[in-house]
Amino acid sequence: MDGTVRAICISEKRGTVKREVEAARFIENHGIEGDAHAGDWHRQVSLLSADKVDAFNEKGASVISGDFGENLVIEGIDCASLPAGTTVIIGEGDDEVRLSVTQRGKECHTHCQVYQRMGDCIMPREGIFTRVMKGGTVKKGSPVRVVMPDKERPFTAAIVILSDKASMGIREDKSGPKAASVLKDAGYDVLETVVIPDEKDRLRNELIRLSDGREADLIITSGGTGFSVRDITPEVTLEVAHRNAPGIAEYMRLKSMEITDRAMLSRGASVIRGHSVIVNLPGSPKAVEECLSFILDALAHGIGVLRGSVSECAGNEE
Repeated sequence: MDGTVRAICISEKRGTVKREVEAARFIENHGIEGDAHAGDWHRQVSLLSADKVDAFNEKGASVISGDFGENLVIEGIDCASLPAGTTVIIGEGDDEVRLSVTQRGKECHTHCQVYQRMGDCIMPREGIFTRVMKGGTVKKGSPVRVVMPDKERPFTAAIVILSDKASMGIREDKSGPKAASVLKDAGYDVLETVVIPDEKDRLRNELIRLSDGREADLIITSGGTGFSVRDITPEVTLEVAHRNAPGIAEYMRLKSMEITDRAMLSRGASVIRGHSVIVNLPGSPKAVEECLSFILDALAHGIGVLRGSVSECAGNEE
C-alpha cells in the first residue's frame, strides 16, 4: 500500500484538539517534537485514514484535521487494517521516518467533543498508534508506504498481574518481573506488564486491549486462580475467549501436581482470543517460573500456527 500525508497535527496539552502544521520533526523513541503525546511509551504517534474522515464528514460531522486527536491523516492507506508490527515509512532518503505500529484502536474513557456532537467518534476503532523507530522531518504531501510484519519476528508477550495489595502499592509485585525475565530469556519481546486489582471489568478491559489492540502473541495472567471469592481470573478469561485451549492449563496442573497436590486447586484457564493465546498462571513467583517452564517449548508451536509462521502439523507427511 502506498499513500501520502494529508495532514500533520500536534497539541501542547493532552485532551485538547490538535492543530495542523505544515511540517514536524519526529524524534526516535520519543514522538513528534512539541506534541503532548510524545514520550517513552507505545502510543507516540497516532494515524487515521483520510477516507474514514471524509466518510464521517459526509454524515454532517464537519470535522477538520486534528479534531480526533490524531497526529497524521494518511491518504491512500487503510490504517486500521495494519496489524501490530507493521512498519510505516514516511518520506524518502536520509530524512525518511520509520514508525512501528504498536496498537490498533483504543478505549474511549471520556467522550470527545466530536462524540458529544455526533454520538459517534471514529478514532477508537479506526485509529492506530505507533512508536518512532527512526526520526526525521515529515511534511504535508510526504509519500507513505508500509511494510507488513515479518512472520518470523520474535513472539510478543504481555503480562497482567492481579493483586489488590500490589495494585495499591501495599505489597511489591514479584510475579511480574519473574514472568518477564523468563519470557525474555525464551526470546519473547515483552510489550508491557500491568498490575491491577482483582476486578472483573478491569481484567476484561485489559485482556481485550492487549489482544485486540496490542495484538500480543501471548498474554500471561498471574493471580486470581484460587478459591477466594475475589479470584475471578478464569471466569473473565473464558468470557473474553473466542476459542478454548484447555490442554495448556491442564498440562500445567498435571506437572504442578508432581510438586504439590494443592495444584489440583488451581482453576486457571487457557484460551485463544483473535491471534492471542491467554494463559492463567498462579500468583506466586515460584509457581509462575515453574508453570512457564512446563509450557513454553510446546506453546511456541501453537503460537506459530496461530501467527501462520508454521504449519498445523509438525509430523512427517507421506
